[in-house]
Amino acid sequence: MGIPFPSQAWADAFKEQVNSSDSYASAAKTWEGDFYFVIEGGDTQALYVDLWHGQARDIVYVTSLDKSPEFAITGNMEKWKKVIEGRQDPVQALVTRALKLDGNLVKIMKNVKAAQELVRCATKVETEFPS
Repeated sequence: MGIPFPSQAWADAFKEQVNSSDSYASAAKTWEGDFYFVIEGGDTQALYVDLWHGQARDIVYVTSLDKSPEFAITGNMEKWKKVIEGRQDPVQALVTRALKLDGNLVKIMKNVKAAQELVRCATKVETEFPS
C-alpha cells in the first residue's frame, strides 16, 4: 500500500527522495526557487516545495496558500497523477497548459533537466491516489 497523495507523509517521502538523488542535485545545482503544487477540486490542497542548489530545503503539505512562492503550478488530481506516475513530462504539461503555471516559464525552460529529475524523484515514492 502506498503513501496517500497529497499528505505530509507523502511530502516527507518526496523530500527524502529529492535530497538523496545525485541526479537531481547535479541537474539543479544552480536552481533557486520555491513552488506551490496545487491540487484543484474541493478544499485547498497543495505542496509547498522550497528548492535550493540541488536540495529540498522544505516540502510540506498545506491546506492554505499563505506563502508567496516564485511559482504556483495548478492541476486537477488526474493531471498530477499522470505526472507523478511518469506518464506526462512536467515541462510538456506546462507548455500545453495541462498544468497551469503562475510564474516565469522561461526560468523553468532553462532548467528542464532539473524539472525532469524532480519528477523522477516523485515517481520513486510509492503513492496511493484517491479513488
